[in-house]
Amino acid sequence: MKRWFGGVLIASLFMLLILRFALMKNPIGESYLMNAFSNASNPLEWVQATLPPAYKNPENSTQVISNDAIVFSLFAQRNISNEEQESLHTWNLLKHLIDQAQFLPNGVEAIKEAGNAWNSLMASIEEERRGSTNESLNRRAKEKQCPHFLNQVNATSLASSGFKLRLTCGLTQGSSITIIGIPNGLLGNFRIDLTGEALPGEPDPPIILHYNVRLHGDQITEDPVIVQNTWTAAHDWGEEERCPSPTPEKSKKVDELDQCNKIVGRNDTLVASLHSKGSRRSSMVQDGSKRRRYFPFKQGYLSVATLRVGSEGIQMTVDGKYITSFAYRETLEPWLVSEVRISGDLKLISVVASGLPTAEDSERTVDLEALKSVPLSPRKPPHLFIGVFSTANNFKRRMAVRRTWMQYAPVRSGTVAVRFFVGLHKNQLVNEELWNEARTYGDIQLMPFVDYYNLITWKTLAICIFGTEVASANYVMKTDDDAFVRVDEVLDSLNKIKVSNGLLYGLINSDSKPHRSTDSKWYISLEEWPEEKYPPWAHGPGYVVSGDIAKEVYRRYKEGRLKIFKLEDVAMGIWINQMEKEGLKIRYENNERIYNEGCKDGYIVAHYQGPREMLCLWQKLQEGNVPRCCGDR
Repeated sequence: MKRWFGGVLIASLFMLLILRFALMKNPIGESYLMNAFSNASNPLEWVQATLPPAYKNPENSTQVISNDAIVFSLFAQRNISNEEQESLHTWNLLKHLIDQAQFLPNGVEAIKEAGNAWNSLMASIEEERRGSTNESLNRRAKEKQCPHFLNQVNATSLASSGFKLRLTCGLTQGSSITIIGIPNGLLGNFRIDLTGEALPGEPDPPIILHYNVRLHGDQITEDPVIVQNTWTAAHDWGEEERCPSPTPEKSKKVDELDQCNKIVGRNDTLVASLHSKGSRRSSMVQDGSKRRRYFPFKQGYLSVATLRVGSEGIQMTVDGKYITSFAYRETLEPWLVSEVRISGDLKLISVVASGLPTAEDSERTVDLEALKSVPLSPRKPPHLFIGVFSTANNFKRRMAVRRTWMQYAPVRSGTVAVRFFVGLHKNQLVNEELWNEARTYGDIQLMPFVDYYNLITWKTLAICIFGTEVASANYVMKTDDDAFVRVDEVLDSLNKIKVSNGLLYGLINSDSKPHRSTDSKWYISLEEWPEEKYPPWAHGPGYVVSGDIAKEVYRRYKEGRLKIFKLEDVAMGIWINQMEKEGLKIRYENNERIYNEGCKDGYIVAHYQGPREMLCLWQKLQEGNVPRCCGDR
């Protein structure tokens, strides 16, 4: 009997090994098993129990697909038109990225993810070409349009599997999700998760924000608490942030707001004195027998909670009061959110998602021809090339730039050329919309990697490559899609400087040090930069380098001796400093009218301007040629 049992056990283990190998090699079987377990009560337990080591350990993940296969997938010849090739000029000059990808966090993963996204996009384009009638293609195009607004009204109590709202094109700065409901049930605990797209081989997607409301506390506290965190298959749960915080002295600012509002956890009588006496919650703070601590959610009472996407993190307000802020974490940016999931003891009334990224319907665009880019001319190369950082689903920001400062006469005449540098998205719908936008306007340069914040230095490199190898411009400028650039003033400044070689022009920082605190968004380890100070560098929203510097950046990249540093504007300063040490004479030209944060009258570059502010700034210039600001964003 024991021998029989031992034989069965060995055979079972052998079959499990074969099954796991098959799962890694066979995405169809993998998909089948993922569907079979999609209704599990605790999907995270399933992930931890079944993921093969190659997906648990990010250091081993590069072994699943070889570098050669990745490069072949991304840079292989595709059946696309010459017009479509226009968006791949820089792409085809970045083949060496995979060789240096290990120098930036998640660099290899971003290229691998781009390989999957690119194959899916090319397959979709091929399928579109095989469409039988124009009518069917038009119908599909309308179905693909990213909605600006989504809502689910009259929702009932959450089922065991929870509530899900698909965000077809992700979130962007200014997007918000409002949840109206009543905590109920035995405990009244509930959770809100903003999830991304699951990678191949991962049964569950990453959680970009885990917002867990525990009305009766947990193992750490008996008082009500909000716990915020992230989760990925590769790294499991991150470091949780609690509100109220057990260590408020360590609280950081996110978008200039406390991570946890200090009123949470305070005696309600004090909270009541800080707010209007007639408010519903203030009238309930005392029951005449005992004190209560303020907490934004209460069992049996209606709450209106709104998650809003900021520039540095996601903020939560409840019944009009600001409660928490959660800073974005590495590779978990808001544009990668694809779904809202709500579960637990909550009677859900409605969920509304607004301010979502949506692509403009070019068929209804009246001024379409005026918005298309001017083709590059080898006979008349641009004097200035401007590269604009953008992410795939920032449709509105790019349209605002096209309708405002890209309408300057030097841009429309070809003296200045402007292109957006955009990485691929994990969401195929977003990539399809991006591809259509690139075909329509001719001003997008696609990047062979998925957009993560810590990879933006690659875009700086790409701008140098395009500005010199493709556009042959005398000067190369870098800016962002939320920056308003007075092109006429930039050209005027360059003419006054009269320096054609060795120039760095912008808001120069000559006395900055690396952030050594691990809590900082810009944390730099000693391994990344061992020196006490940085060399001079220009702030990212708007700086210009002469063509010789941009060419030298590309040459050093090809030779494998360009230091890849994750802070892109500092990286440019480091590169220029090394050139200076090797004999190149550098002119650092500072201009304090390039504003790194916000806008001031008389600006040359104004940063952190949303689409409405961009249009307002342009209108003021058109009315009186006066560079006046339009208020806060």
